[in-house]
Amino acid sequence: MRLEARGALSPALAIAAPVAAIACTLVVAALFVAWAGAPVGRTYALIFEGGFGSRFAWSETLTRATPLMLTGLAAAIAFRAHLYNIGAEGQLYAGALAAVAVGGLHGGAALDLPAPVLFVAMLAAAMLAGAILMALPAFAKTRFGVDEVVTTLLLNFIVLLFVSMMLDGPMKDPTAMGWPQSVALDEALELPKLVERTRVHAGLLVAIALCVLCGLLVSLVVAALFVSALLRIDLALPIAIAFVIALLTLAAALLHFLREVFLATASLTFGGTRVASSNVAKQ
Repeated sequence: MRLEARGALSPALAIAAPVAAIACTLVVAALFVAWAGAPVGRTYALIFEGGFGSRFAWSETLTRATPLMLTGLAAAIAFRAHLYNIGAEGQLYAGALAAVAVGGLHGGAALDLPAPVLFVAMLAAAMLAGAILMALPAFAKTRFGVDEVVTTLLLNFIVLLFVSMMLDGPMKDPTAMGWPQSVALDEALELPKLVERTRVHAGLLVAIALCVLCGLLVSLVVAALFVSALLRIDLALPIAIAFVIALLTLAAALLHFLREVFLATASLTFGGTRVASSNVAKQ
């Protein structure tokens, strides 16, 4: 028996596959819930109520989903290139720490720059932190052929411990009553709220827009690859082939840039106005 890639994916299967995956997850989780002696129906009812049972629940679900959407996009681009980066979580934390380091300088007063300029500087710092973090796995992959799954996965734990160390040390808010967290950023550096008296912010719209844009770009790359395959049949079209190669190069560069933007934006939307140790407690 061997596995073979499908030649084409039907629309029905494209919808059924994720639905089946969710259903299987719920069934497997229900087995463990029942094994623990808890009522399965009541457990799932409480989960649904906690995520969607009230205005506050909806707002918190959307707020927490925003950085996950952006981080997922960053990982998806690498996956499409068959580079299995499992270190997106570490990049997220590293970007958040770098953004707070830039925006929270001088006890939260930050640099003497206009808020838009400082926000861009925070975004650039988050992008740079994520890129530097992946430089080591990339070098190990290209130079020594080390599996990027292992190196990027293990880097997550290193970053989480480093973030905890910084929040307990140099970046700790002196007014936090002993709680390990960074200083709060100025309100001018926060994304505008979409719903009053909630934490839902404009990052949600950015995430949705980038999902659409990323899908279009990936479709463009796939279409260009298909056209280039057709053009290889006729070698009398060197100009068209060169155009397709240039298009693929441009699309690849843009996707790589967007990948860093996704992670940086996720980092900015992840910690709210500060980074706290509760965000890394799950290690």
